[in-house]
Amino acid sequence: MDHIVTLDSRQETALQAIADKFIAQHKGDAVKALKEMIVLNGHLQERLDAYSVAHRAAR
Repeated sequence: MDHIVTLDSRQETALQAIADKFIAQHKGDAVKALKEMIVLNGHLQERLDAYSVAHRAAR
């Protein structure tokens, strides 16, 4: 893991609510929700990487 994030109690509460909603969308299947989140994060990381390469090339 490259970066560890520390949350305050308000942020933790908000994150828990979002996680609960995401799991509920997957009919309570936490593993299925986690797998989808991993795929979504992979797509976002690919886009960020492509943006970084394009941004560096533009300099």
